[in-house]
Amino acid sequence: MTNEELMAEAKKAREHAYAPYSHFQVGAALLTKSGKLYHGCNIENAAYSPSNCAERTAFFKAVYDGEREFERIAIAGGPAGKEAEEPCAPCGVCRQVMMEFCDPDDFQIILADGKGGCLQRSLRELLPLGFGPKNLA
Repeated sequence: MTNEELMAEAKKAREHAYAPYSHFQVGAALLTKSGKLYHGCNIENAAYSPSNCAERTAFFKAVYDGEREFERIAIAGGPAGKEAEEPCAPCGVCRQVMMEFCDPDDFQIILADGKGGCLQRSLRELLPLGFGPKNLA
Protein backbone atom coordinates (compact mmCIF):
# COMPACT_ATOMS: atom_id res chain seq x y z
CA MET A 1 0.00 0.00 0.00
CA THR A 2 1.39 3.38 -0.98
CA ASN A 3 1.48 6.38 1.34
CA GLU A 4 -1.18 8.03 -0.84
CA GLU A 5 -3.50 5.02 -0.53
CA LEU A 6 -2.95 4.92 3.23
CA MET A 7 -3.71 8.65 3.45
CA ALA A 8 -6.94 8.13 1.48
CA GLU A 9 -7.95 5.58 4.12
CA ALA A 10 -7.15 8.07 6.91
CA LYS A 11 -9.35 10.66 5.21
CA LYS A 12 -12.20 8.13 5.04
CA ALA A 13 -11.75 7.38 8.74
CA ARG A 14 -11.91 11.11 9.49
CA GLU A 15 -15.53 11.12 8.29
CA HIS A 16 -16.44 8.96 11.32
CA ALA A 17 -15.03 11.39 13.89
CA TYR A 18 -17.23 12.37 16.81
CA ALA A 19 -16.08 15.93 17.53
CA PRO A 20 -19.11 17.98 18.67
CA TYR A 21 -17.03 20.25 20.93
CA SER A 22 -13.83 21.08 19.05
CA HIS A 23 -15.23 20.47 15.55
CA PHE A 24 -11.72 19.22 14.71
CA GLN A 25 -11.96 15.86 12.98
CA VAL A 26 -9.05 13.43 12.78
CA GLY A 27 -8.80 10.11 10.99
CA ALA A 28 -6.02 7.54 11.11
CA ALA A 29 -5.16 4.47 9.06
CA LEU A 30 -2.71 2.06 10.68
CA LEU A 31 -0.92 -0.55 8.59
CA THR A 32 0.43 -3.65 10.33
CA LYS A 33 3.52 -5.50 9.19
CA SER A 34 1.22 -8.40 8.26
CA GLY A 35 -0.63 -6.09 5.84
CA LYS A 36 -3.81 -5.56 7.86
CA LEU A 37 -5.36 -2.11 8.00
CA TYR A 38 -7.00 -0.54 11.05
CA HIS A 39 -8.95 2.72 11.04
CA GLY A 40 -9.46 5.16 13.88
CA CYS A 41 -11.16 8.50 14.46
CA ASN A 42 -11.16 10.94 17.32
CA ILE A 43 -14.00 10.52 19.79
CA GLU A 44 -14.70 13.46 22.08
CA ASN A 45 -16.47 13.52 25.42
CA ALA A 46 -18.19 16.38 27.22
CA ALA A 47 -15.82 15.84 30.17
CA TYR A 48 -12.87 16.26 27.73
CA SER A 49 -10.29 13.99 29.43
CA PRO A 50 -12.11 10.74 28.47
CA SER A 51 -11.76 11.72 24.80
CA ASN A 52 -9.66 9.49 22.56
CA CYS A 53 -7.51 10.38 19.58
CA ALA A 54 -7.79 8.74 16.17
CA GLU A 55 -4.31 7.24 16.39
CA ARG A 56 -4.97 5.53 19.71
CA THR A 57 -8.35 4.29 18.50
CA ALA A 58 -6.61 2.55 15.58
CA PHE A 59 -3.84 1.12 17.74
CA PHE A 60 -6.21 -0.16 20.42
CA LYS A 61 -8.41 -1.87 17.81
CA ALA A 62 -5.35 -3.55 16.32
CA VAL A 63 -3.95 -4.63 19.68
CA TYR A 64 -7.33 -6.06 20.63
CA ASP A 65 -7.14 -8.17 17.47
CA GLY A 66 -3.72 -9.48 18.51
CA GLU A 67 -1.53 -7.28 16.30
CA ARG A 68 1.79 -6.21 17.79
CA GLU A 69 3.91 -5.24 14.78
CA PHE A 70 3.22 -2.05 12.88
CA GLU A 71 4.65 -0.49 9.74
CA ARG A 72 3.06 2.93 9.18
CA ILE A 73 0.21 5.19 10.19
CA ALA A 74 -1.40 7.96 8.13
CA ILE A 75 -3.10 10.86 9.89
CA ALA A 76 -5.45 13.46 8.42
CA GLY A 77 -7.03 16.13 10.59
CA GLY A 78 -8.53 19.56 10.45
CA PRO A 79 -11.66 21.62 11.01
CA ALA A 80 -14.90 19.75 10.30
CA GLY A 81 -16.01 19.96 6.70
CA LYS A 82 -12.71 21.36 5.43
CA GLU A 83 -9.51 19.94 4.03
CA ALA A 84 -6.57 20.24 6.38
CA GLU A 85 -4.49 23.35 5.76
CA GLU A 86 -1.43 22.09 7.61
CA PRO A 87 -0.09 18.79 8.98
CA CYS A 88 -1.88 17.31 11.98
CA ALA A 89 0.84 15.58 13.98
CA PRO A 90 0.01 13.06 16.72
CA CYS A 91 -0.22 14.39 20.27
CA GLY A 92 2.31 13.38 22.91
CA VAL A 93 0.07 10.66 24.37
CA CYS A 94 -0.36 9.07 20.93
CA ARG A 95 3.38 9.24 20.32
CA GLN A 96 3.91 7.42 23.62
CA VAL A 97 1.44 4.68 22.61
CA MET A 98 3.33 4.30 19.33
CA MET A 99 6.57 4.01 21.31
CA GLU A 100 5.09 1.09 23.24
CA PHE A 101 4.55 -0.99 20.11
CA CYS A 102 6.88 0.36 17.43
CA ASP A 103 10.57 0.61 16.69
CA PRO A 104 11.10 4.39 16.69
CA ASP A 105 13.61 4.23 13.85
CA ASP A 106 11.48 1.94 11.67
CA PHE A 107 7.88 3.07 12.26
CA GLN A 108 6.77 5.77 9.82
CA ILE A 109 4.14 8.47 10.40
CA ILE A 110 2.51 9.92 7.28
CA LEU A 111 0.84 13.33 7.64
CA ALA A 112 -1.43 15.14 5.19
CA ASP A 113 0.57 18.26 4.34
CA GLY A 114 -2.43 20.50 3.64
CA LYS A 115 -1.42 20.90 0.00
CA GLY A 116 -2.66 17.57 -1.35
CA GLY A 117 0.53 15.70 -0.54
CA CYS A 118 2.08 13.86 2.38
CA LEU A 119 4.95 14.33 4.81
CA GLN A 120 6.72 11.26 6.19
CA ARG A 121 8.59 11.16 9.50
CA SER A 122 9.89 8.37 11.70
CA LEU A 123 8.60 8.04 15.24
CA ARG A 124 12.13 8.90 16.41
CA GLU A 125 11.92 12.23 14.56
CA LEU A 126 8.64 13.08 16.30
CA LEU A 127 9.63 11.62 19.68
CA PRO A 128 13.39 12.02 20.18
CA LEU A 129 14.73 10.33 23.31
CA GLY A 130 11.40 8.50 23.70
CA PHE A 131 10.81 6.19 26.66
CA GLY A 132 9.70 2.68 25.79
CA PRO A 133 9.78 -0.98 26.82
CA LYS A 134 13.53 -1.26 26.16
CA ASN A 135 14.14 1.33 28.87
CA LEU A 136 12.68 -1.07 31.42
CA ALA A 137 14.68 -4.12 30.34
